[in-house]
Amino acid sequence: MRPADGDFARSLSCLVEPALDGLWERLGSIPGLAESERTAIRAGTAAALHETAHRKVARVLILELNAARITGRLTAGDPAARWAEFAEMSSSLPYWESLSGHYPPLLARLRTVLSGRCAAALALARRLAADRDATTRLLGADPGPLSRVAFGAGDSHRGGHTVALLEFDAGTVVYKPRPVSVDAVLAEMLAEVFRDVPEGTRIRVPRVVPCDGYGWAEFVTHRYCADVAELSTFYRGIGHWLGMMRLLGGSDLHAENVIACGPVPVVVDCETLFTPVHPIPPSGLGLAPDRARALVGTTVLRTGMLPNRGTALGWRGVDASAAGALPGEQPLTELPVIVDAGSDQARIGTRPVEPTIGASHPSPEPVLADHWERVLDGFAEATETLRSIDGAGALEPLLARFADCPIRVVLRSTEAYTELARMLWHPVSLHEPDAAADRAAELLTAMARHVPGAPGDPEVIAAEVADLFDGDVPFFATTPRRGRLDGPRGTSYLPEQDLTAAALQRWRTADLRLESDVIRATLVSAYLNDGWLPGDPGMRSEPPRRDDLDRRRRRIVAALIRELRDAALRAEDGTVTWIAPVLGPAGWAVQPLGPDVYGGLTGVAVLLAAYHRENAAGRADDVDGVAALLDDVLRTVRAAEDKDTALRREETRLRPPPPGGYIGLGSQIWAWLTLYAWGAAGPDGLDRARALAALLPEAVAAEDRFDVLTGMAGTIVPLLRLAAVTGEDRWTRQAVVIGERLIAGARRKAGTLCWPSHRWPDGLGGFAHGASGIGWALARLALATGETRFADAARAAFSFEETLYDPAADGWLDLREPEEKVVSAAWCHGAVGIGIGAADLARRGWDGAGALVGRAVGPAARRGFDWNHTLCHGDLGCWELFDEALTLGRAPAGLDRHGLDARVITSLEDNGPASGLARDAYSPGMLAGRGGMAYQLLRLHPDSGLPSVLTLDSAECDGRRSTGESR
Repeated sequence: MRPADGDFARSLSCLVEPALDGLWERLGSIPGLAESERTAIRAGTAAALHETAHRKVARVLILELNAARITGRLTAGDPAARWAEFAEMSSSLPYWESLSGHYPPLLARLRTVLSGRCAAALALARRLAADRDATTRLLGADPGPLSRVAFGAGDSHRGGHTVALLEFDAGTVVYKPRPVSVDAVLAEMLAEVFRDVPEGTRIRVPRVVPCDGYGWAEFVTHRYCADVAELSTFYRGIGHWLGMMRLLGGSDLHAENVIACGPVPVVVDCETLFTPVHPIPPSGLGLAPDRARALVGTTVLRTGMLPNRGTALGWRGVDASAAGALPGEQPLTELPVIVDAGSDQARIGTRPVEPTIGASHPSPEPVLADHWERVLDGFAEATETLRSIDGAGALEPLLARFADCPIRVVLRSTEAYTELARMLWHPVSLHEPDAAADRAAELLTAMARHVPGAPGDPEVIAAEVADLFDGDVPFFATTPRRGRLDGPRGTSYLPEQDLTAAALQRWRTADLRLESDVIRATLVSAYLNDGWLPGDPGMRSEPPRRDDLDRRRRRIVAALIRELRDAALRAEDGTVTWIAPVLGPAGWAVQPLGPDVYGGLTGVAVLLAAYHRENAAGRADDVDGVAALLDDVLRTVRAAEDKDTALRREETRLRPPPPGGYIGLGSQIWAWLTLYAWGAAGPDGLDRARALAALLPEAVAAEDRFDVLTGMAGTIVPLLRLAAVTGEDRWTRQAVVIGERLIAGARRKAGTLCWPSHRWPDGLGGFAHGASGIGWALARLALATGETRFADAARAAFSFEETLYDPAADGWLDLREPEEKVVSAAWCHGAVGIGIGAADLARRGWDGAGALVGRAVGPAARRGFDWNHTLCHGDLGCWELFDEALTLGRAPAGLDRHGLDARVITSLEDNGPASGLARDAYSPGMLAGRGGMAYQLLRLHPDSGLPSVLTLDSAECDGRRSTGESR
């Protein structure tokens, strides 16, 4: 909470001003420091002290304000006057001393923080006075007098030291309270490796002047690229950085550590080179998932430069990467604020904010897809150049220059330290400091069991907690030659090791094809949604070839299954997984597959079981190893579920999984029921579905998402299916409770219902995230129970969708882009999903649903095809809508099944399977990957009977109802 959130400056002045007076006196003893410069340093320190102290004690002051009001110690006549009365009361030193009875460590800790910041400011002043020539060298001219200092351009470490910006008449210089020799050596290496790249477009770091234990650095000014050519150069430079950092073991290159300076991405903080790779503790999920995690952890993804989504509770879904962090593609986060500041009713609350967009972007609205191939080109160029240097025997000497450069190793995320610090400065923690310190140590110890490299040594953890008490982020440093880390308060961690030799060995043995695949796959992680809005269609094959369709279909699907088999990461314990872009509740991330249907192992299991079934029926070609691969996938899925069950027995506060029908428990229930119906689940399949359903009440209670994809609406149809298969009414009753929660959480607008979300508080349309999907689930519940309240709610949801219909555009508006008036036509967002949901209800007798199918095929025909081939937002999702329309007699004139199948098969042959978001990145996923293409191609056979994934159809009955033309 910043001072602007509720100004306690008056309350804090009695503590801050004496510290500043002491600083002022000591500044006067520094020769060569003008009075105006002393004034600038004092002013910068004052701003830093007030902000830091305010963040630490605002909650205490708010609590004491309310206590004073309740106990009658505030007697002024109105709330604002009582606020002023409290400000006066709390602005004296005796008041703060009186708090020590209830908050014993508060005053001592505050004084430590303030004195540390003042000592750090004094050190800067002395160094500035001694190093005038350094600022002259960096600015290229006499800088003139110091006019302003801004502290806090980074975290506080080792007694209150932070990066600071110093403004002079001639420009700005950056003060770094750490050794900068690593920056100087890296600059030399970049100049040698990229000597053939013109200096104005070569990747670089800021110019530095190293001093003893600290340094001065050039201030890099952000500038957008002037044209497409500069943008192309910039993204090639990102690839160059990835190639270099893959060799140098660089990490922590997030958005704040990279600045776009026209066509050059400048890394402004490169202290985290040669980061050691720590062994990953066994997860209990099996060898294949563990090896996949380890493999991902050593790729270019660990640099922090590539798009990826955070998973920590306060950082969930945030992409902090240098190449990502796109505007409009970040989740809203809740920040603490003081509500009703200025009155005695002030209290702590939160407000949603979008993360600040940094200076790493080369344009105001980066379109990564237009330039991502240049990133791959740059990575390949850098890698080839380094290989050539290594082949000539010159790479090891280059790396040897770093041997004695001090570097930093980040063992725990700054976000984790920040959350712990907030806990330790909470009023309850200040009241019971020993218990709070013990709890912090417990959390850090638990982290060590799950986060590779995080220290578990009690002595190190105690030192980390002590640093947090003092307002610092713990700092670990070493040199590449030594490897053993110097931790906080004189502690040490890790054995001695040659970090440069280890980095070189990892680079020489790296799978560079995997590295390129990871770079390609991370593109999708920059976007929050499952259905990225498409660009220009480019996959239309005219005319579609109608001959020999079944043979061609079988050949394509067999090739997809072979590709799936060959891309698998398998282990000797019989577990298996894949590395791919995965959509989870926090957004897209490149990682081993999760347990869901959308893009995870459960969906792969359904696909493999379907292929085995169709092959046995003579409707699919033989592919070696399908049955064994299915066994391994199911073994891995069971291990994940069993591990989750064991964890929940041990830790009752474990976060519940999402409940959704495609990402979450609902999807897993549907998959086990489908496998059970086919005889592919084994003897425990039905019991596993029951066990997952038993987790739903807790998951739904903890969930604030209403949608079908990840939210509670996605649980209704799987629960109804479970009730039908088992004959147990409790699952229907559970679905009814969820339906009532959906009605209670709806937003009512003129006879319509929609459902808010964090990012779209006014609701969305469409199937996966919006009113059509939730309305479909409520309609299915109404049909199963006969309850009119659910039917009425479903109709109100469909009425909301109708308000989005634009007759001029002949389609439904996509509220993700309200200013653009976009009309979408996918399953996830738009006409295809609206139509498929309506077709499912029409087959069940829902009034008016058939007509809606007929209306959906028009916009789907114009906008739904030719982007990619996925189920979620591509041709094979469109195929299902048109197949349903044919069955219901609602298809466009002249369309037949033969022609529909020909269009899809010809496009796949001519273009290859395309996944849309990251076209060339392999994903076996069911909804947005190649797995779903294979599954839908199996369904193209008129006798297949495979259920629809897009409506979580039942496998107990004929899931295919087409009466279209047979071949």
